[in-house]
Amino acid sequence: MSIDTEINNALNTLKKGGIILYPTDTVWGIGCDATNADAVDQVYKLKNRDDSKALICLVDGYRMLEQHIENVPEVAYDILKNTFKPTTVIYDQPIRVAGNLVAEDNTLAIRVVKHNFCQQLIKKLKRPLVSTSANISGMPAPKSFKDISPEILNGVDYVVNLQKEKSGSKPSSIIKLSNSGVVTIIRK
Repeated sequence: MSIDTEINNALNTLKKGGIILYPTDTVWGIGCDATNADAVDQVYKLKNRDDSKALICLVDGYRMLEQHIENVPEVAYDILKNTFKPTTVIYDQPIRVAGNLVAEDNTLAIRVVKHNFCQQLIKKLKRPLVSTSANISGMPAPKSFKDISPEILNGVDYVVNLQKEKSGSKPSSIIKLSNSGVVTIIRK
């Protein structure tokens, strides 16, 4: 399968409100359209995850980030330009995303991806993409495609056929960045 075919198949699934299993810049992820509350709910159910535990969103660049965060602090750009590994930032005041994605403290974790497949898919979707590790909540995140459980494989609407696609094997760093300027490292 070509990458273009896989992008189109994944895109069709996402536009119908489905959930996908796909390679990211970190680990294999479960994803859906971040503006579709029903799809987000399906991700929580599949992972058997408490919906008070927020999920991460992926965007294709700063412009999309700015469309979904009320006020991106200037320091965010400095942090993102100077990191060498995938870094997720938790921002205050998300906008135009599914309400069930937003944490109780009105924050949202977003990562600007540089991964080719993810960037192309998000550009075509024109919306952020939910990204959560492809495991049942409480179980270890799979280090490669072969480690993904049958419950996850059978629970998604589409499995992107890019198993040979190189993805990282570690989750991203997570930094919380409040509008007041406080920076907290959540995961190195």
